[in-house]
Amino acid sequence: MAAAVKEVVHSLAEKLHLTGKESSATPANEPSADEVKELRSKYEKAGQDHVFAFYDTLSASEKAALFAQLSNFDPDRINELADKALNPPKTEGKEEAKLEPLPESATSSVLDSARSDLEKWYESGLDLIGENKVGVVLMAGGQGTRLGSSAPKGCYDIGLPSRKSLFQMQAERIWKAQHGPTRGPTEEFFKKNNYFGLNKDNVMIFEQGVLPCISNDGKILMESKSKVAVAPDGNGGLYQALITSGVVGDMSRRGIKHIHAYCVDNCLVKVADPTFIGFAASKNVNIATKVVRKRDAKESVGLIVEKNGKPDVVEYSEIDAATAEAKDPHNPEILKFRAANIVNHYYSCSFLESIPQWANKLPHHVAKKKIPCVNMENGESVKPEKPNGVKLEQFVFDCFPFLPMEKFACMEVKREDEFSPLKNAKGTGQDDQDTSKRDIMKQGTRWVEGAGGVVESENADDGVEVSPLLSYGGEGLDFMKGKTIKAPAVLEKEE
Repeated sequence: MAAAVKEVVHSLAEKLHLTGKESSATPANEPSADEVKELRSKYEKAGQDHVFAFYDTLSASEKAALFAQLSNFDPDRINELADKALNPPKTEGKEEAKLEPLPESATSSVLDSARSDLEKWYESGLDLIGENKVGVVLMAGGQGTRLGSSAPKGCYDIGLPSRKSLFQMQAERIWKAQHGPTRGPTEEFFKKNNYFGLNKDNVMIFEQGVLPCISNDGKILMESKSKVAVAPDGNGGLYQALITSGVVGDMSRRGIKHIHAYCVDNCLVKVADPTFIGFAASKNVNIATKVVRKRDAKESVGLIVEKNGKPDVVEYSEIDAATAEAKDPHNPEILKFRAANIVNHYYSCSFLESIPQWANKLPHHVAKKKIPCVNMENGESVKPEKPNGVKLEQFVFDCFPFLPMEKFACMEVKREDEFSPLKNAKGTGQDDQDTSKRDIMKQGTRWVEGAGGVVESENADDGVEVSPLLSYGGEGLDFMKGKTIKAPAVLEKEE
């Protein structure tokens, strides 16, 4: 199974163009002179015709590749985005934003909700899953460069005893959620061979878009003589990609009504969480989001808030110390603004169907970068020592303010149960491989002990890894009652 999983995940990585290999597909034919003239004219009118500076010196395959790449961009739109990015509107005289926590009517917390409510949401969520009305969007395009790996983050082995990757753990959680009392067996996931237990016809791999990198004077940067320097358009590019790839249309045809979207780097994520799905569906909202309680006033996380009467996310840097440290008027032991964003969202399918109506309104944020490029005068490669341009990206939460407050909801969950991101290289001690592994093992220990078992360990960080195929959220472990297990250990589903 492990070998098959590795092969399938590598196949997925190649499909996502994340392996570093060049495509072996047969190159397109060299475009005709008329086609080149027409495209060049568009770029000339936009003042970006330097992208053709070396065109006549390229091989036929290089010409075809550059032509195809340039055909996918609208130079006028690029100029518009570049101008907004490099010349942002002045904020002088602008009223200070009014920030408030989300209204109680839009929020709930698993920390203090009535058990009857949690059970009701869980059961209704399971019913929706059993009726094939729930879809999952996994945002998995990030590479593990900060982890010391060139592979996609989802392929990363965090060091669990089972050696399972993030992809495998999350696929197995989907499998477990499907195999409740309302659903019979399905085929296996990530197919080439197995797809980890999911039906291959229910898995669509799609790519977010890219945008050209822009120089500090607004010009498109060239990575080489035959290639534009590009960067992914941020996790907010998800929305346009859902439409252009046909994913939303496919969901609509299947009768899917509720979508769970999350980032691959959270090893504790509850994929297609029935409680969250049931909660959001009961509220009849277009977007719901999970949050965890902010650790303290200084934790640098974005916060879900009501900003000028609309749901929004404010970054840590946008909040002054007094606001960050303010206490909840009803409970002085906790912060007033504490809903930390963990990029874990619910969408109604009807909202995603409306993407074409608002996608072009999403702002583009500027990231100043040192971008390797070509000297347009002599064609030599340049590795700049200071930022020479910008990458433009959108954020997935930038559409939140498009909604009235009654169409937005927020569920607070336990950090130790649902959020442990993998961001940094091993050994940093925060959000790294070791903390991810530790949190998985500690969760398994809590589950075993909650079922009446005893876990013996010599090391505080040792624990129990519980396979998602055996238990989704701690259920089904009654067989451990009265038993003792020595950590580190793995509990797997028996064949």
